[in-house]
Amino acid sequence: MITPDVIAAHNLTQDEFQHIQSLLGREPTLVELGIFSVMWSEHCSYKSSRVHLSRLPTTGERVVVPPGENAGVVDVGDGWCVAFKIESHNHPSFIEPFQGAATGVGGILRDIFTMGARPLASMNSLRFGSLDHAQHGRRNRSLLAGVVAGIAHYGNAFGVATVGGEVAFDDAYALNPLVNAFALGLVRRDQIFFGKAAGVGNPVLYVGAKTGRDGIHGATMASAEFDEEALQKRPTVQVGDPFLEKLLLEACLEAMRSGAVAGIQDMGAAGLTSSSCEMAARAHTGIELDLSLVPQREQGMTAYEMLLSESQERMLIVAHSGREREVVDIFSKWDLDAVVIGRVRDTGRMQVIHNGETVADIPVSLLTDEAPKYQRPMKKPVWSLESGVKSQRSGPQTPDSGLETPDLKEALLKLLSTPNIASKQWVYRQYDHMVRTNTAALPGADAAVVRIKETRRALAMTLDGNGRYCARNPREGAKLIVAEAARNVVCVGARPLAVTNCLNFASPEKPEVMWSFSEVIDGMAEACKVFNTPVVSGNVSFYNETDGRGILPTPVIGMIGLVEEVRRVVQQGFKQEGDHIALLGTTADDLSISEYANRVAGPSTEE
Repeated sequence: MITPDVIAAHNLTQDEFQHIQSLLGREPTLVELGIFSVMWSEHCSYKSSRVHLSRLPTTGERVVVPPGENAGVVDVGDGWCVAFKIESHNHPSFIEPFQGAATGVGGILRDIFTMGARPLASMNSLRFGSLDHAQHGRRNRSLLAGVVAGIAHYGNAFGVATVGGEVAFDDAYALNPLVNAFALGLVRRDQIFFGKAAGVGNPVLYVGAKTGRDGIHGATMASAEFDEEALQKRPTVQVGDPFLEKLLLEACLEAMRSGAVAGIQDMGAAGLTSSSCEMAARAHTGIELDLSLVPQREQGMTAYEMLLSESQERMLIVAHSGREREVVDIFSKWDLDAVVIGRVRDTGRMQVIHNGETVADIPVSLLTDEAPKYQRPMKKPVWSLESGVKSQRSGPQTPDSGLETPDLKEALLKLLSTPNIASKQWVYRQYDHMVRTNTAALPGADAAVVRIKETRRALAMTLDGNGRYCARNPREGAKLIVAEAARNVVCVGARPLAVTNCLNFASPEKPEVMWSFSEVIDGMAEACKVFNTPVVSGNVSFYNETDGRGILPTPVIGMIGLVEEVRRVVQQGFKQEGDHIALLGTTADDLSISEYANRVAGPSTEE
């Protein structure tokens, strides 16, 4: 008997549980309830955002793989394609900053090489509370140090160049830091792989690290707000091993080259559950799994634990029938487990067996297509453009014309010393940005640039966001962020190609948050159409909220661009004495939500 307390512990509403019962025609088993809880979570199902995301432009002449796969893919010429994506690891990084950030890097790298691409570069977008905050300053500094160390640990050991990103500080993130990880890889157009369980009768192989109890219900944890007991959720944070992931990368790419692989999927959020049912859903097939065959590193694991574990460095492979031995031998060479744990079926169902007993039997469509899709109520907040943003320092925000002119030298020095403008060298010097010797523009430039070896081309990439802009006017703020990303790419000599996004917001159950989200989508869609940069991948992170206090609406744009001639990359900095300095564009009285207004004039985005 499943009680209301059990339902609540799985982060499902009573209405959702009743809907599950009506779809199944019976009460689910505890294992099935766990499966529904992760697949219907905000993190996996996008149940609050799907109705809005459909308004984004996702097609273009260079788009090869649009949203829906592990990463978006665009054509960059000469038979080469680039796979790229950004994802959030906000909630795990708040609970355990080092491992939360490290496994965020590991997860985004697996999304890239799951497509058949070799990771070429990574970036990150980080936001923390003020380092000098009276109450939370010490914790904010600890979070910053832990997150940066975690990113450096995983990226450096794996061997991917961390070439750029952004770090921002605002009191609005004091209780909810943002850790968004981006990765990019290269793949030949005729060697792209997909996460599909195709071919009835084909064997399903579990490959990579053994399964443990770490990360259970990580997807559900990332779909809820925090309270004072948040740190007790530390067991839901995964633990990563970058050296093992490097082996997994090489083994996966070798198996793909062998021709024995029909489909491949990363075991990310919701682990074995999401990877198996998503592969079946994409191929419109069924899947049968025997959990007794799953490699385990802990004794006595239950079916529930194995299905929901988010242990890192694991993949699910569908091999062509009769060629599974080839795959096993390749992974054995790299000292990794590779075990046949199931088969592709024509039933359209996810059937799970453990110790000879069927513990779950669910139509795949109920976990994917039938997941809730909410049209959440929306309400324009009172602190939008017309009323300004409330300030903890100096009351209501004053109009631009009301800002007094200070001593300019003093103001300049104060601005240059603020964490948002000061050099971020302390951060990026901890990252290896030269590994594999492809980096053509070093960290600190407007955009990072990496060479496409064996060609004359290069790829530019940038991450940009501005929570203050979107707090004041979400639609215009989103447009400004996309425009800034485009300018940054152009500044190194590249033509913008496509976009990935990470949309960080507070609870979608608040009408004001959903209004901001909808406005951001419309602003982003309009700007992306103007710049001809379709959105090919992305991520939505809701519930960035603690004790009822949420973050600013913070969309982060990852834009890539193409440099036709790598020798013409524009490097940062002034070059020679006597060169002319030109200012392009029109300068207006736009100070009200600037760093100057926040740091020198006084107002902040605190509510």
